[in-house]
Amino acid sequence: MLFVDQAKIYVKAGKGGDGCGSFRYTRYHRYGIPDGGDGGKGGDVIIQADRSLYTLLDFKYKSSFIAPDGKSGSSNNRKGKDAKDLVIRVPVGTLIIDAKTGCILKDLDKDKDSIVIASGGKGGRGNSSGAKATKGLPGQERELILDLKLIADVGLIGFPNVGKSTLISSISSVSSLVAPYPFTTKKPVLGVVKYNDFSFVVADIPGLISGSHQGRGLGDRFLRHIERTKLILHIIDISGSEGRDPIEDYKIINKELRLYNKALLEKPQILVANKMDLNGSLDNLELFKRKIKRKIYPISALKKEGLEELIEEIVLQLQKIGS
Repeated sequence: MLFVDQAKIYVKAGKGGDGCGSFRYTRYHRYGIPDGGDGGKGGDVIIQADRSLYTLLDFKYKSSFIAPDGKSGSSNNRKGKDAKDLVIRVPVGTLIIDAKTGCILKDLDKDKDSIVIASGGKGGRGNSSGAKATKGLPGQERELILDLKLIADVGLIGFPNVGKSTLISSISSVSSLVAPYPFTTKKPVLGVVKYNDFSFVVADIPGLISGSHQGRGLGDRFLRHIERTKLILHIIDISGSEGRDPIEDYKIINKELRLYNKALLEKPQILVANKMDLNGSLDNLELFKRKIKRKIYPISALKKEGLEELIEEIVLQLQKIGS
């Protein structure tokens, strides 16, 4: 699934229908009786959160949204029909931002949350009231920025090339691009993991590095997606195959989480020692356990070893959280 987390769109609500200026003539009313109906209201533009969507990709291909106009009134005091509202569906977790002011207009963080982002114009007045018929009013228009903060159950974090893409490919229905060089994943990738009758969404967050909280390696763009995950899966290359120290990796990543947002360290975090199939991994794992006195799950994502125990723990943690 191609993940797009920002888009700029233009929205315009419908114009109100014109009021009708008409007269009914009878043998007793030579100057006519005003009988023009009011115009119908223009359609609103509504943005609504939809939990079945996970990306803003569609907005890369369509960025202009215009609601229909209200119908004009007609004679015999017939009111014009109100226009239908235009509903734009976005993923849960989308921030609606005014492009001109930068103000956040709405945080659509729950399924079916919605906002009338542009109101349709009021219909014009017909002359049946005795006054002159008027034109319908224009609908509101504005430019918006859609900014998606990913909502997933589990967020995979770790240095580049620790095996996050391999892991998400091994445990979910997603085939993430895997290659032996850093920053293969340029955008978050989502996968759905099914375990018995339980399922959860995993986000493969692109590799973090020292200085990510300041934007190095686009780290600040990636860190914000972790804010809404329920559980963090911290992946460590226990083999040290990239020439890094697994213990230092662990400390640096947690430091970046703290510097970006201290609340991230309060999230449940499962430690995963990946690449156990490589030389030196066993010795490094024992040293890691002595230095970092936390439960850690040894796996080989490439060879799909140790995954069942890991998934069971993820499910258990999510059930405790209230997934």
